[in-house]
Amino acid sequence: MSVSHLLILSACGLLLSLATAMRSSRAWLATSLAGVLSALGAAIFTLLSNGGWEWQSSFRIGGETLHLRLDGVSALFLALVAVLGGVVVSYSREYWAEAAHPRSAPRGRFWLSLMLLAMGLLLLCSNGLHFLLAWELFALCGYFLITLDGRLREVRAAGWLYFAASHAGTLALFAFFAMLAARTGSWELGPMQTQAELAPLFWLALFGFGVKAGLFPLHIWLPSAHANAPSHVSAILSGVAIKMGIYGIVRFSGWLPAPAGAGWVVVGLGVVSAVLGVAFALGQHDLKRLLAYHSVENIGIILMGIGFAMVAAAHGHAAWGALALAGGLLHVWNHGLFKGLLFLGAGSVLHATGTREMNRLGGLWRAMPWTAALFALGAAAIAGLPPLNGFVSEWLLYLGMFDAVNQPGAAVAGAIPAIILLAVTGALALACFVKVCGVVFLGAPRSPAAEHAHECGRWMRGSMGVLAAGCAAIGLLPVAFWPAVRSAVAAWRGATESSPAPESLTTLSFIHVALALAGGGAALWLRRQARRGGWARAGTWDCGYAAPTARMQYTAGSFAGIITEWFAWILRPERHAFRPQGPFPPRAAFHEHTPETVLERVLEPVAKAVLAVSSAARRLQHGRVHAYILYLMSGLAVLAALTFFWGR
Repeated sequence: MSVSHLLILSACGLLLSLATAMRSSRAWLATSLAGVLSALGAAIFTLLSNGGWEWQSSFRIGGETLHLRLDGVSALFLALVAVLGGVVVSYSREYWAEAAHPRSAPRGRFWLSLMLLAMGLLLLCSNGLHFLLAWELFALCGYFLITLDGRLREVRAAGWLYFAASHAGTLALFAFFAMLAARTGSWELGPMQTQAELAPLFWLALFGFGVKAGLFPLHIWLPSAHANAPSHVSAILSGVAIKMGIYGIVRFSGWLPAPAGAGWVVVGLGVVSAVLGVAFALGQHDLKRLLAYHSVENIGIILMGIGFAMVAAAHGHAAWGALALAGGLLHVWNHGLFKGLLFLGAGSVLHATGTREMNRLGGLWRAMPWTAALFALGAAAIAGLPPLNGFVSEWLLYLGMFDAVNQPGAAVAGAIPAIILLAVTGALALACFVKVCGVVFLGAPRSPAAEHAHECGRWMRGSMGVLAAGCAAIGLLPVAFWPAVRSAVAAWRGATESSPAPESLTTLSFIHVALALAGGGAALWLRRQARRGGWARAGTWDCGYAAPTARMQYTAGSFAGIITEWFAWILRPERHAFRPQGPFPPRAAFHEHTPETVLERVLEPVAKAVLAVSSAARRLQHGRVHAYILYLMSGLAVLAALTFFWGR
């Protein structure tokens, strides 16, 4: 079966899912899965064939011929859309069931199918006008999915913030594509590296796509949208939707000539996003908001790979640039898998307890062993621990940067601090997820909601299991996935030579398999010893307290308190303390909140000032003609005075 047939089947399946979304959840599930599996087949065929697919219609849409293209870059992203889309569709059948959400569940099915269709079309479009149409449809679907539970004020606010930020980015993209069409004489897209006059347009593309990707400081919409959306929507937003911004940056950094220094700008934005993203995550008490900030961190890691590839291309060092780009593109996939797993795990916790506040959770491992184990695997993957997939993509990025250090020129000065800060990011991410797993799943329950938690059903567990299996498969056998990554790297600029897998990647596969076997053997031995009664059980050391309570545990704030103090200059935490008074204090309390610094401390004051000026200007429009004549005469007098003094 050819790529054309598979894409037609995919489109038909998703269109049928739109038709059945409001009527039958079973029919919607079947048609949606058929659509995404067909798209996955087309993407895999394209990646493994090292070729491409292209088609132009004989009809016009909006005055332009429909031009579709599937190459290594778009196929890599399309495969991620298909895998995560299928998993989220299956998960939502139980998580956002029609019995519990009779009004919003059918709408959610419809908008989810339309979003998957729009993202697939976006990845195939090779015409600027049609790209914009697909982009706007995709953004609109995101808004309706975020606000599925629109009864809550914070959900509506998150939706409007997402909508406003999306359209700010879309305006930049309108300007980008319009100026590109004006300078080239066509809306058609493709390689244009030889047209040096197009280089300045890259900055418009970086801003427009950067807003959607959530890079710092353009991430203002991301924490609230990810936190307040339904968890399966959060998974698709973090795992796939923000990757559409990354796709735009990758695509047009390959097709357009890059301005001087653009690669270093992208590297700098990546480093800042990675370090500050994990710093803000450490300061969060809301489980889903914490995961949202880790999306900013991982977008930064991906941008580091893209940026170093641009630097290498500008200086003619294709080899280490290809390694850095391979690490960044593989991290696109890895982040989609483990972040989707973590958001679905957080959804399971929210489904069982009704709260996202980590300080109200605890002790969930006993009640939710499957969720806890799968979430822990995702946490290890996102922290970059071997033998899982997060380590593999970061290892490729490290290889590229280490090779850059060995090259003469400015690459050394940029690669060394980037290597150090990437290592710092990994250490902070590990500390953050030790906090999450310890506070949420270990210890004693901190509230009645945690005490009465229950495990999720098989649809939710199975969906998380698929993503966990993907994290393990890429970690254990990275060589098997190298051909797909190599195909995407080769298609980036069309000039990068495809290369065999690095020897260290093969060695890494053997090491990871050995680690997995050793870990599995140790776990089986410990389980056998426990069953035989070889271990004596005793109470945990209670520090001398005769009757310890759940309050005598680390909270989410106290666990990471020392680390967040290092970043107090940017986090600006707000603390409210009621200190104990007297020898027998009746009460004491301490509360800490980490605001969204860019939004609350920068943009909101500017917005208030603009609104104040506009309100003052509106008072001048009161309908009195003699006042308008006075305004006109005053303006003419000012202009005359300026002309007089300027003429002197």
